[in-house]
Amino acid sequence: MAEDRTAKDGGTVEGRTVDDGTVPAQDRTSGPGRLLVAVYALFALAAGSRAAVQLSTKFDEAPLAYLLSALAAIVYIVATVALARRGDGWRRTALLTCSFELLGVLTVGTLSLFDREAFPDATVWSVYGRGYVFIPLVLPIIGLYWLRRTAPTSH
Repeated sequence: MAEDRTAKDGGTVEGRTVDDGTVPAQDRTSGPGRLLVAVYALFALAAGSRAAVQLSTKFDEAPLAYLLSALAAIVYIVATVALARRGDGWRRTALLTCSFELLGVLTVGTLSLFDREAFPDATVWSVYGRGYVFIPLVLPIIGLYWLRRTAPTSH
């Protein structure tokens, strides 16, 4: 059930609360936002499936890599939910998740280039997501851009 509230000027803004005089630039869950959520959901499924198989069948071979794949799956799940939900708390969660994801893919990507022994098998974030056509590198950047573009703006 959507609540109608008014902005300081007395106008209703997309049936959502705007007590502080701000108006959303665009609903982050519509249009391109839906596609972004779908891609995150797809990566949550892909990373989760990969991690489940790796952890259950060959954990001994590369525990760090497989645990990082599981971490990536968790990050994608949280990002999917946070991007799909409305509200300031979910927006902050999405910002934190996308930022953590970008930091993770940059860190793991760099380490996987310089310390091949630590990563005998690839993770979702290895070599900046090369195994996934570099989408893991681009996805958080797009997510952060979308969150900025749809941020509430002051009147």
